[in-house]
Amino acid sequence: MSEALIKQIPLISNCKEVIEIKKGFSSDEKYLIHMQGNNKLLLRMFNLEELELKKTEYSIMEKMQDYHVTCSQPISIGEVGNRGYMITSYIEGKDAEDEISNYSDQEQFNIGIEAGKELRKMHQLSAPDHISSWYSRKVEKHWKYIDAYLACEVKIKNDQKIMNFIDDNIHLIKQRPNLFQHDDFHLGNIIVNNKKFAGVIDFNRYDWGDPIHEFLKIGIFSRGVSIPFSIGQIRGYFNNKEPDEDFWRLYSLYLAMCVFSTVVWTLKAIPNNMNEMLDKVYMYLEDHDYFSRLKPKWYK
Repeated sequence: MSEALIKQIPLISNCKEVIEIKKGFSSDEKYLIHMQGNNKLLLRMFNLEELELKKTEYSIMEKMQDYHVTCSQPISIGEVGNRGYMITSYIEGKDAEDEISNYSDQEQFNIGIEAGKELRKMHQLSAPDHISSWYSRKVEKHWKYIDAYLACEVKIKNDQKIMNFIDDNIHLIKQRPNLFQHDDFHLGNIIVNNKKFAGVIDFNRYDWGDPIHEFLKIGIFSRGVSIPFSIGQIRGYFNNKEPDEDFWRLYSLYLAMCVFSTVVWTLKAIPNNMNEMLDKVYMYLEDHDYFSRLKPKWYK
């Protein structure tokens, strides 16, 4: 990516410095742009065929501003040369996944509380009318994953017990709302600064459906990095009150469904990581005694 191309983007043509950011899994090229007067912006460059998708993501970020969500503010989107670009504000700080283990349990818990409050704000946005119900989408996907799992060579211990738990509870999804989902809400997408929550990033995986589905990422990822944060996120979301049994039942149901989708997805996308992914699956299966308990052992 040439600086010459960046200089053609009107808003940042007079920038002082351009630094490429290598972190993250997205295919976008990311740059930290230093403007005059210590102002920093984030630039993403992407293939033009993604422009329509990115415009939707951009409008989601605009809506998040209406709900006062602490996240990147969208500033400009367009095309330059044969590339698309998006400019947002830059959230100062570091990746919580790398940083949080240096903090005290209380500080980790407090960051979780703030994260939970932000997630609650995001869930005020309802799905557009053309999006079909969460139940129809989630259940159809689930049966596809089960068929693929039964046909594959990897097998999970006590898989029948897990499937029975799902069958007994899957009807609960029928009543669930169809709301905005960040869908990648975990420590790797949270920025911290001076031991405090600084903001949420990466809205490009967003979806629509049951807000409780967001908490999966705690059971799979965040709880392995910081249990105080994970407890904080749940409590912050519920306004520092204890969630009820309905929450834990749905949370467990989604985790149980995730057992089979994880195996199938990993085989297809990153087969070399299968052992690492299975470690995560067995971790949360143990947390729930293969779903004979709804509330995980780590939630104290």
